[in-house]
Amino acid sequence: MSTFQDLKYKYNSLNTFGKIIVANGIVFIAIILLRVLKLGAISRFFVLSSDFGDFIWQPWSIITYSFIHVDLWHLLFNMLFLFYLSRITVNLFRPKLVLNVYFLGVIIGGVLYMSIASLWPTDFFGAGGTLRGASAGVAALLLFVATYMPESEIRPFNLFNIKWKYIALIFIGLDVFRMLLGLNSGGYVSHIGGYLLGFYYAKKLLEGKDIGSGFERFVDRFMNLFKPKSNLKTVHRKNQKSDYAGKTKTEFDTFNKQKQIDIILDKISKSGYESLTAEEKEFLFKAGK
Repeated sequence: MSTFQDLKYKYNSLNTFGKIIVANGIVFIAIILLRVLKLGAISRFFVLSSDFGDFIWQPWSIITYSFIHVDLWHLLFNMLFLFYLSRITVNLFRPKLVLNVYFLGVIIGGVLYMSIASLWPTDFFGAGGTLRGASAGVAALLLFVATYMPESEIRPFNLFNIKWKYIALIFIGLDVFRMLLGLNSGGYVSHIGGYLLGFYYAKKLLEGKDIGSGFERFVDRFMNLFKPKSNLKTVHRKNQKSDYAGKTKTEFDTFNKQKQIDIILDKISKSGYESLTAEEKEFLFKAGK
């Protein structure tokens, strides 16, 4: 197997967020190469302008800006945080739901950025400002987790335990403080947009409503436009006695395991993560591996 084929295989084996992280890295390298070739101005078509007029001519920038980062540290911080948060959330929720939170956070962060910039175009941001980076989406995931299971704990670097709600409060406090000091105010405004989306999404999900379902359907329809059509017809077997009739033992075990996961997730949505027994937490942890 050639090196390219090996890399392609590894990329295809990644989950959706793994692919997003790789895409961010590739875009970062591509922009460096464009600058070397004196073509760096091309990137301005993909960053989000603070001017609504510019946005109207490049509406895709409300998403593409999240794949463009200012420097290596900006990229590394966002991607490491995204990697950690996505692993936690994908183990507990549908991958598409987690994607909804992330990209809606990116969108709301961008909209809030443009809205505030239109009110204080020079005093707050400076003229001709642009937004870039995945921070709004990462912020949305952070507050989503902190709101949905605030009492659950993590152990950073195996040094101490801290609850997610306190981690969220620390980051929000730092962002508001730096925003008021005028340090990259536009970027921190987009973080606030992400926080608001993550908080609201989690609150509504705890009530049993997925506010991202409409967005998910829109994205599915859009992506289906690029899928090749198949002439194969689906054949439905009649008189199927149950959901697991005719399955092998391995298939039945997988089916049964998923049912158990669904029951546990339903319990979390009604009573919170801390309502789980030690056995349920251990089962969910092993299922996520």
